[in-house]
Amino acid sequence: MSVPADLSIASVTRLYAAKRTTPRELVAASLDRIGGGRPDWLFVTPRDDAFAACARLDTRRAAGEALPLYGVPFGVKDNIDVTGMPTTAACPDFAYVPARSARSVELLEDAGAICLGKTNLDQFATGLSGVRSPYGACSSIGNSLYVSGGSSSGSAVAVAAGHVSFALGTDTGGSGRIPAGFNGVVGIKPTVGRISTRGLVPNCPTLDCVSIFAPTVDDGVRVLNAVEGYDADDPFSRTAPAGADATVSVRSFRFGMLAGANREFFGMGECEALYDTACARLTALGGTPVEIDFTPFREAGRMLFDGPWIAERRAVLASFVDDHPHSLLEVTRSVLDTAKRYDGAATFAAQHRLLALRRSVERALTPLAFMMVPTAPRPITIADMNADPVRLNNQLGYYSYYANLLDLCAVAVPNGVLGCGVPMGVTLLAPAWADARLAHYARQFEAAALERTQPLAASG
Repeated sequence: MSVPADLSIASVTRLYAAKRTTPRELVAASLDRIGGGRPDWLFVTPRDDAFAACARLDTRRAAGEALPLYGVPFGVKDNIDVTGMPTTAACPDFAYVPARSARSVELLEDAGAICLGKTNLDQFATGLSGVRSPYGACSSIGNSLYVSGGSSSGSAVAVAAGHVSFALGTDTGGSGRIPAGFNGVVGIKPTVGRISTRGLVPNCPTLDCVSIFAPTVDDGVRVLNAVEGYDADDPFSRTAPAGADATVSVRSFRFGMLAGANREFFGMGECEALYDTACARLTALGGTPVEIDFTPFREAGRMLFDGPWIAERRAVLASFVDDHPHSLLEVTRSVLDTAKRYDGAATFAAQHRLLALRRSVERALTPLAFMMVPTAPRPITIADMNADPVRLNNQLGYYSYYANLLDLCAVAVPNGVLGCGVPMGVTLLAPAWADARLAHYARQFEAAALERTQPLAASG
């Protein structure tokens, strides 16, 4: 069979229920579509191994196991361990083959999903462009001249290209959102600690989270439901507070909108027009826009690379970097080397300032259901990014760097397509543990973007 045009989880589930295909047939077709020679995939599951996984799955189903993701194919960013597959983090000399999969992958396979391989990324997840890889640059699904966004570049492209139903990425400063925006898919960045990071090559362990790329919000939520949960073996795992996902009725629905003075699109007015369209769409659905001061968000975002958190990145890779100084790309090494600027006093000063910024943001967001920002300010060509890799990479993170530092959850959703063909998205953000609330609003925005208008019921 050929891969269905709609590879959403709902579509795949319907195909199986109608006995129009089997996991083996669908996986074979997906592997044919993946093919070879593209930089999006770094390792593809051998066909015989994938078929063996399908056979085991059918045995489990015949035994009566509940498999909510039965036969659903997925990809995994290559800084997340999968048993028997090399983990490179886009650095060949770092490669190893883990004996055990990451906890998130284990849970997905327990639910019946089938891993088809490992996807490309910016080296050691340090970058938002998708071009910082020795295996080649990934490009936007809409225009091959433009960056795909990163660092979870291959995962987003794999979903957008219809290779898999969903893919895992990671997100420390936007890596699970920027590539979603530039490839027209949904990117779920959950509350830090909601999904176990055990089996993830660390970037900033206090900020890292596993992210999800999917064609729709519903699909992303189904995957999140399968992989979330406290992990006692992960020191960074967190327990959700009581009532964290409860739906709260309110009399009005208000959303945060960027004030005009806070907007930055780096000279591309077409992107601002798309953001205005998104705000108008929410307003038409019954929302009341409230201008927010972006200053504390922007200040917090600058701390990710112009602050001591870069030292955390350097610290977790120190033994490898010190022993293999020539194994890193020059841009990766230059970014990590800035960690030398920060000492203990600077670290504590930054932590104290961040707490003050968190309190300011808390006050701003408390009266709102969520805030909405552009996922990225504008697209950038691969040629321009290669010519100016640090400055332009930082431009991409203007609206994303701060989220984990401020302990926010986020959902990136498609919003429109630019004249150059590159998709652009918007991101909904709210305080930690408001993931279900965000999914509710993101789902309604998604429906409106497909021109299916309906009232947007408030939920907190």
